[in-house]
Amino acid sequence: MEVTQQVNFPGWMMVKQVRNVLPFKLQATSELLTANAGLAVFGEFMRGVGVSRMVEQYLPAPGSERGYMPMVGHLAEAGVVVHEEFRDGNAAPASGNLPFIKACQEAMPRGHCIKRLRADSATYQADIFNYCEEQGIEFAIGGRWCNALTALVKGIGESQWKKYPDCAIAEVTHSMNGTDKAFRLVVVRRQHQASLFDDQGQPQEAKRETRYTLIASNFAASRSAEDIYLWYCQRGQASENGIKELKIGFGMERMPCGQFGANAVFFRIGVITHNLFVLFKSVTLDPSWQRKQVQTVRWSLLHLAGKVIHSARGWILKVEAAMLSTLETIRERTRAF
Repeated sequence: MEVTQQVNFPGWMMVKQVRNVLPFKLQATSELLTANAGLAVFGEFMRGVGVSRMVEQYLPAPGSERGYMPMVGHLAEAGVVVHEEFRDGNAAPASGNLPFIKACQEAMPRGHCIKRLRADSATYQADIFNYCEEQGIEFAIGGRWCNALTALVKGIGESQWKKYPDCAIAEVTHSMNGTDKAFRLVVVRRQHQASLFDDQGQPQEAKRETRYTLIASNFAASRSAEDIYLWYCQRGQASENGIKELKIGFGMERMPCGQFGANAVFFRIGVITHNLFVLFKSVTLDPSWQRKQVQTVRWSLLHLAGKVIHSARGWILKVEAAMLSTLETIRERTRAF
């Protein structure tokens, strides 16, 4: 049961509280205001780099046979998507990987080429290994388990493992059907805690189980197995986080409709927007901004309150003094670019 009691406050008390909490007058204005002053300089940048021309050049033409599972290739040094392919949702992850890698190579700027490839186990294929050898591309590709690899890993002697606090690393030489050359196979062994419950959902004794990670590579012998493993793990920052930024930061988590052609266009627009954002940061912003995600840049720069004034001399955008130099620098670098 809840008991309530009506209380009547004296009028002088309410007046005193209002004066203390709201010490201002409320008036209307016809002046032009904006909550997104930073978008003005970003729009100027977009116009300067010729976005309309890029749309005409890079958007897929009508009738494109693309589907619902995108494949994305990141250029690690620049942080941009060098190529993407929007595929059927039921396409096997291992299908079409070599043509995609070749398309990434063709999409590179003139005078540049891919020198290293880092990919997951869907790319563990003989034709890809052979292509990399022919093109002089160093690779580190996640391995896929098979009976031959199981026997090979079990045959590694305990003295061959190099122990670390969280794992052990060993290396063997391997080849598979169709490969022109043998390659290095880095094996990483870790202890993982097994499930606390059995298949019936009943608690079981805590145990630790051994898990292995395989990495196929053609790096020169001067590069240690540990170096290869550490370089391979960097794909989490260069690729996986890039995909996360593309999905969450640029709204690519869900497609807008059930038509694959329209969704391919939608995804391509998202990729172009992502690349333009990376270009915008690298060209116009200081080093302190380079590692910031798009959500942070939106909040700190684009969603910046400003006052728009029109006079005989033209339009003026007024912003807070602390951000004026940043916006002026963006405009100067945009003109220079």
